[in-house]
Amino acid sequence: MRTSPNTELGGPSLRRWSLLISVALVAVLLGAAVAVLLAIGDLSRSRSRLLDVVGPAVVSSQQLGTHVVDQENGVRGFVLSGNDNFLEPYATGLERQSPAHATIASMDDPVVRASLTALDAALAGWRRDYADPAIAAVRTGSTVPAEALGKERFDAVRAALTTLQDELAAQRADSRAALNEASTGMAVTCIVALGVLLVAVLGCVVAVRLFVVAPLSRLRGQVGLVAAGDFAHTVTVTGPAELRELGRDVDVMRTHIVDELAQARERNAALDAATAELRRSNAELEQFAYVASHDLQEPLRKVASFCQLLEKRYRDQLDDRATQYIDFAVDGAKRMQSLINDLLAFSRVGRLREKWVVVKGEDLVDEALRNLAVALENSQARVEVGPLPEVRGEVRLLVGVFQNLIGNAVKFRAEQPPHVRVDAEPGEDDTWTFTVRDNGIGIDEQYAERIFVIFQRLHAKDRYPGTGIGLAMCRKIVEYHGGRIWLDTAATTGTTIRFTLPRADANVLAFAD
Repeated sequence: MRTSPNTELGGPSLRRWSLLISVALVAVLLGAAVAVLLAIGDLSRSRSRLLDVVGPAVVSSQQLGTHVVDQENGVRGFVLSGNDNFLEPYATGLERQSPAHATIASMDDPVVRASLTALDAALAGWRRDYADPAIAAVRTGSTVPAEALGKERFDAVRAALTTLQDELAAQRADSRAALNEASTGMAVTCIVALGVLLVAVLGCVVAVRLFVVAPLSRLRGQVGLVAAGDFAHTVTVTGPAELRELGRDVDVMRTHIVDELAQARERNAALDAATAELRRSNAELEQFAYVASHDLQEPLRKVASFCQLLEKRYRDQLDDRATQYIDFAVDGAKRMQSLINDLLAFSRVGRLREKWVVVKGEDLVDEALRNLAVALENSQARVEVGPLPEVRGEVRLLVGVFQNLIGNAVKFRAEQPPHVRVDAEPGEDDTWTFTVRDNGIGIDEQYAERIFVIFQRLHAKDRYPGTGIGLAMCRKIVEYHGGRIWLDTAATTGTTIRFTLPRADANVLAFAD
């Protein structure tokens, strides 16, 4: 039964370590982010006050001073010349001072507002006591107020304006200092935050190395000893509970391997004995094949030969029934020889191995057609061959597959001359699917599996010759080459046999080379 990492094994688990490290990192990251955001906010506010409030106000105060001086110059020129054109600066100054005045007034600062109020009062006194009366006196031709009065009132305006501009200059200096201080604070905050993050990351790296990597390395070293063959080495691991549990499981697995190894050695000993018995059995089969191909066929040849000699020498003394019996005996001996030869050929597939080579499909079919030339000519058969790919295997066996299938198309033909078509197309899993179609008598769907069983015939031997081993031989050859063969039951006319062979560059687990 597996134990809980936090109870029986004791000590902090990897889950708890990871949770603590994650919480610490998140806390540090959030703290650093909050500090940086506060510093950015302070910098943004200082920058905004200098550029969006104090700076425009300073510029507006300078513009306001220019407009006020233009008004004073315009009144003075009008008083001296009496020409209305000299009043244009006065009117323009009055019109243009309003935007500058509004910009300064928008500052939320009591000292600036007080200075601006004093300037407004001084301007109002100058216009009331001198500018407006002087303009009216010149136009009516009456006595102009004393110039000393105008100078006195405008000096008051200049003093109020200077006070306002000095206050705004002081405000701008303070804003610049605040901006510099905020920039320095921002830089310091970022440096401190990065330093804290770096320390936190280094701490996590050290913790992971001490509590995870080092125990894993020790576990890997001990497992490597076991993998190298030292199955007697006991695996022990320190560190987090999960790693100790993993080490315990690995040691349990090592114990199982030791037990399985002992059982495997026992099984190998039994397998060696069975292999020796199999070699002996194969040697006996080889001896049987030799006897079947030589000693067993010799009596059959004698039976056939002497029966034929008996018929030839005593033909005049034998009646028709005796002649028929002799024909039966000769035919039986010949069929027995054919059966033996076919059985030997069937047993040699995959046993008498030849070198595997890459060969073109067209070459295999051409060789099969040359072997069937007489039968094809006598039956007036027509064979069409489509583009065929290269395959890899034993040429003699692969030629036998095409020869059997095309020969069957000729043998089991209908009334019309045989027409055979050989094609190939890409299949699944790096294979080619070959198709051999004919216009013959066809095969019923219920016999789709039976036709590939050795010695299974669907017709009487006196109607169609053969031993019934051809398609069984084809199946054994195709499967030996890593493919499969089947009857295409979807074909409506004739017979269609399909089989697969691996591509020439495919990795086939077969007896190649």
